[in-house]
Amino acid sequence: MAGALSLERHGAVLCMGLDRAAKRNAFNLELYGELSSALGTLERDPELRCGLLHAHGDHFTGGIELPQWLPHFRAGRMPPLPDGGLDPMCLDPARTRSKPLVMAIQGYCYTIGIELLLAADIRVAAESTRFAQIEVQRGIYPIGGATVRFAQEVGWGNAMRWLLTGDTFDATEALRIGLVQHVTPTGAQFEAALAIAQTIAAQAPLGVKATLDAVRLTRKAAETEAIARLLPDMLPLLDTDDAREGLAAFLERRPGRFTGH
Repeated sequence: MAGALSLERHGAVLCMGLDRAAKRNAFNLELYGELSSALGTLERDPELRCGLLHAHGDHFTGGIELPQWLPHFRAGRMPPLPDGGLDPMCLDPARTRSKPLVMAIQGYCYTIGIELLLAADIRVAAESTRFAQIEVQRGIYPIGGATVRFAQEVGWGNAMRWLLTGDTFDATEALRIGLVQHVTPTGAQFEAALAIAQTIAAQAPLGVKATLDAVRLTRKAAETEAIARLLPDMLPLLDTDDAREGLAAFLERRPGRFTGH
């Protein structure tokens, strides 16, 4: 099933909607590429001042379609981005957006969903949202930015509680720790996020850019070295028995049985 991303303009806001609802908006490589291209459009169009990332259907995303991504991970790289596209996880400084991004989420927000949140600027969650960073349950670890940014955003203990267990947590907990800034009744998250995005878009764009640049500057030095280690440190894990068991458990929809080898 090909990736799909809806695009809609609301004034100076570009709304980008994950549109694989039948697959719980799981990220295949096509969807990842389409999101990259849309972020490039947001960046280059002078009439667009803010982005809004949301999802169609009951869930934001169930995560990545791991078998498609594994060959790239084994080669020590993220999947290639299309010409003119930007890095959705903002790991590559040469392909990172400068314009603000708001997110609206609901239902499952797993793995890459949390990492997209951590790369965004303001996050609105429906009360139905359930979060999980489950890579440790697959014998691997997050390489989309969670190990770099989660503790920065919510504090060490709060981040470790969810990174090291892979447990699921709800919107109330996400709001408590600061992963999201606003929780709405389910179904109201898009309009709430759009209102925030439109407010941002109504401000002086040079002032907004300068503000974002100044805030991001404080994070860049701390992030650079850690981001450079993400894929190299993944490679030894991919060759373990536990990683093979984790993939088998994922495909068979069962808990993994890990040995530490």
